Amino acid sequence: MRSNLFRIVLLALALFAIAFVAAPFYSYRALRAATVAEDVQAMSQLVDFPAVRKSLAGQLDPDSTRTAEAPTIWQDPIGAIKRAWKDVAPQPPKVDRYVTVAGLGDVLRGYAPGTAPPEAKPDGSFMSGAKGMVSGPWPGVAYFGLERVRFAVKRPNAPEKVTLLTFERRSLFAWKLVHVQLPEGER
Repeated sequence: MRSNLFRIVLLALALFAIAFVAAPFYSYRALRAATVAEDVQAMSQLVDFPAVRKSLAGQLDPDSTRTAEAPTIWQDPIGAIKRAWKDVAPQPPKVDRYVTVAGLGDVLRGYAPGTAPPEAKPDGSFMSGAKGMVSGPWPGVAYFGLERVRFAVKRPNAPEKVTLLTFERRSLFAWKLVHVQLPEGER
């Protein structure tokens, strides 16, 4: 009796560990499927859009990010008001093409927005869905931690160009895309 209970507990721990390690991969594949299906609701659950927009804005327009701590309103009142109005302005249009459904779909496959070849949409059959689940590109793991996972997606026609996608754990098995690092030539 005692040995059976021990085996059950070991099996439960092994299943928990497998589910915990597989959860970020599942989130990546779910996000890819949401972009193919153009499911905006699913994408909003899988992407932290303000964080992704901020990370892309820093890469596409390096002048927009501040490296040093800005002076307070007591030290520079006019500068603080200017910064407050500058932060209210929308992000440059360069970032907008990356955070659309099609743009994120291309980035998840390793391409720049608008440069990816068209992806076949599933026709609703079981075989089409299964083929979509196992088709590539599969991301490589650049970093795996308890709170963050960084995937490296190589561009199929140019393997030296690697897009890094950072997923952050939000609950026990829920992960969200929070950062996109573009290849060197696209920054």
